[in-house]
Amino acid sequence: MNPNYIALIVQVIAALGVVASVFYLSLQIKQQNNITRAEFGHHLTERLYNRYFQTVKDKEYCEFLARDWAAEEDRTASDHYRIAHFLLMCLVDIRDVYEKVNDGIVDEGHLSWRITALKRGTMKTDIAKRLWVGYRGTVEGPFATWFESEIYDGKFIAPNVDDELARRLNAIRD
Repeated sequence: MNPNYIALIVQVIAALGVVASVFYLSLQIKQQNNITRAEFGHHLTERLYNRYFQTVKDKEYCEFLARDWAAEEDRTASDHYRIAHFLLMCLVDIRDVYEKVNDGIVDEGHLSWRITALKRGTMKTDIAKRLWVGYRGTVEGPFATWFESEIYDGKFIAPNVDDELARRLNAIRD
């Protein structure tokens, strides 16, 4: 047998092995991506379920969420901070989901459910708008534009800052 012929057969077999390895690797990567998407989707759903469970389990927390957050005159400093931190948690969560949807990691349903819940009224209160003014400066332009188009129909109007309230809440000092 000709040594060149044997070398050619070995090279063809090696090339087929490389093609098979690349094909197998691509299948593994696709499977891992699907697993990652599923795990992250499950994690996002679990976050919501934990909030729902907290609401059901804790009567004080449920009453806090059910209050009229627009009634600033009835709000204590402690209430203000609780509301602000709850809203900030929602904003961080929705931004995280927005990024994951854009990266193709999770289904858009995770995002639409969250934005629907916020646009029903939570983000229309002055406290939420003031918080959004501060948070907007920390996020990328596309997210801010998308968020304002979803929540405020693209016409966000920042509320007046109540300097006396801000001083009382240790938010500003002279």
